[in-house]
Amino acid sequence: MDVLLWITAVSGLAWVYLTLFHGWFWRTDVRLARPAAPPSGSGTVAVIVPARDEAAVLGESLPTLLAQDFPGRAEVVLVDDGSTDTTAEVARRLGADARVPLTVTSPGEPPSGWTGKLWALRHGVESVGEVDWILFTDADIAHAPDSLARLVGEAERDRLDLLSVMARLRTHTRWEKLIVPAFVYFFGKLFPFRRVNRPKSRVAAAAGGCVLVRRTSLERAGGVAAIRDAVIDDVSLGTALKRSGGRIRLVLADGPARHVDSVRPYPGLADLWNMVARSAFAQLRHSWLLLAGTVVGLALVYLAAPVALVAGLVGGDVPLALLGLAVWALMTATYVPMARYYGRPAAEAVLLPAAATLYLGMTVHSAVRHARGRGAAWKGRTYPAPAE
Repeated sequence: MDVLLWITAVSGLAWVYLTLFHGWFWRTDVRLARPAAPPSGSGTVAVIVPARDEAAVLGESLPTLLAQDFPGRAEVVLVDDGSTDTTAEVARRLGADARVPLTVTSPGEPPSGWTGKLWALRHGVESVGEVDWILFTDADIAHAPDSLARLVGEAERDRLDLLSVMARLRTHTRWEKLIVPAFVYFFGKLFPFRRVNRPKSRVAAAAGGCVLVRRTSLERAGGVAAIRDAVIDDVSLGTALKRSGGRIRLVLADGPARHVDSVRPYPGLADLWNMVARSAFAQLRHSWLLLAGTVVGLALVYLAAPVALVAGLVGGDVPLALLGLAVWALMTATYVPMARYYGRPAAEAVLLPAAATLYLGMTVHSAVRHARGRGAAWKGRTYPAPAE
């Protein structure tokens, strides 16, 4: 019991640090400013949508881009990334007589050294020419009518080079309700938004579902080619822009009212598991040492307190039980804002250790997939780890 007491005490110290000194990562108030509309006729924007086998979701997402109320000139380019379904046909049908003009194009299969999505983005950038702003947004993201205007307005007002919004993911099924809020919470812990947004901080990231970038700044950072083999392309893009001297900002989408929302369903645990596992080991730079440290760290931070509470209650060790309860309570308190952001009862925040256990399993499974030669597999493509 003494060993478990000390382990739980270390976990408690870790939570004190995370709560007070880790960029306030647990807060959910980093949002777009209101109002932030650009002046009439300001700038030109190209919206680039990479799409591979997305016919099922385009009906909910693409019309929201084609109906944008933007005072400048906007266009949408959907890049069909080798789809085997009717993605291109659905897009062309939806684009007929739309307010914002739509172009559907295809780059062909990516050459060696490129991921499919980034090859599609490069093709989209080359096809739009000299625009002021480029919005990269995924095919499953639905936007409010003023989304583009608000993004450009804030970027112009604050002279940003990149502005990214973490889209609200679906939380309809029981597994989505358990795992999705934790996904965003863990992302914020890895990349505290306030540190990302601080020019002098080395922390950089973006959320790939919605990334507005100044075209000249993208070129200065080396263009899409600079991150051509990145599996976690959004973080790589934010890092490239910041390292090149750009000013970047990452925010959460607005609350329950639709602003930047993912319409992609993840009905079962397997769907969410694969979504995380396909890139988790890449996040660890394919390092087995980092994987071991992550497993130990997750167990220490998220599991020590519940184990201590149960062990203390069963063994009649009151100090151990009280310490476990106190650490679990602090952990839970940091998760309450994210649970509420996703419209979940505050009481569900107590389930954070269960979600962390699932993410631990997903991370280990990601490494196992890599060891078996599957790498980051997505829609029929597999990307091995980059060569050293």
